[in-house]
Amino acid sequence: MSISVLIPTLNEERNLVECLASVGWSDDVVIVDSRSRDRTAEIARTAGARVVEFDWDGNVPKKKNWALASVAWKHPWVLVLDADEWVTPELAEEMLATVATTDRHGFLINRRLIFLGRWIKHCGYYPSWNLRLFLHERGRYESLVDGDTGSGDNEVHEHVIMDGLVGRLRGELVHHAYPDIATWVEKHNRYSNWEAAVEVRGIPDGNMPSGGVPMSRRRLRALTRGLPFRPTLRFLYSYVLRGGFLDGYPGYVLSRLMAIYELLSVLKAGEARRRKVAH
Repeated sequence: MSISVLIPTLNEERNLVECLASVGWSDDVVIVDSRSRDRTAEIARTAGARVVEFDWDGNVPKKKNWALASVAWKHPWVLVLDADEWVTPELAEEMLATVATTDRHGFLINRRLIFLGRWIKHCGYYPSWNLRLFLHERGRYESLVDGDTGSGDNEVHEHVIMDGLVGRLRGELVHHAYPDIATWVEKHNRYSNWEAAVEVRGIPDGNMPSGGVPMSRRRLRALTRGLPFRPTLRFLYSYVLRGGFLDGYPGYVLSRLMAIYELLSVLKAGEARRRKVAH
């Protein structure tokens, strides 16, 4: 039991039971909760997890960075897990064996996105590498935007910056992110606020996400921001170029939704620029 688990939450009673069951091998599961109004805290305590309440003041650090710096972790290794993600038994076994002998300081873990009941193997969603397991003293999420962007108190698409060597694991997380379209719309309405803020304000110098893959996605994102017809291009990228059509109806729906997300980001960035000029 050499790995602690960090799970940031807000009203996650629908997801938390399965998530906690998948990390039952850890003796240090910490729920960092934003004063949930449902049974999140009760479910966590019943499962034996620690519950730490987080009250955000509208500035950095946000939830995960605050937790990494402030929680009294039992172990030096921390797995960062969203409440809608499950750790497979194969991944758990691999992580516990790896941290006992590795010379690395962090590990990228791949995720399987389950959308409308189907594993999305295309659309640009697989593989989906994220740095989730690392020595908590060596890693922090980048801080790209100061202040409240309307995206919530948790990091959105920020990547981990590691002081040390990064490897990859074979096991995977299972990501049950969107049980219905309404959940997708609610989340991405907030995420597009963050996207617009980053686009208008720019990315501060010195931010270098670890592991290579997140940085390559960041560069691609930066290149496409200057293109016309971005929503249409995003649909074609997901559905045609990245083979979303091979995922059947869920792939089509997801590609259409990602085009809407792109449209929201474009329109909100335009609003932000006009407000900036007006002031």
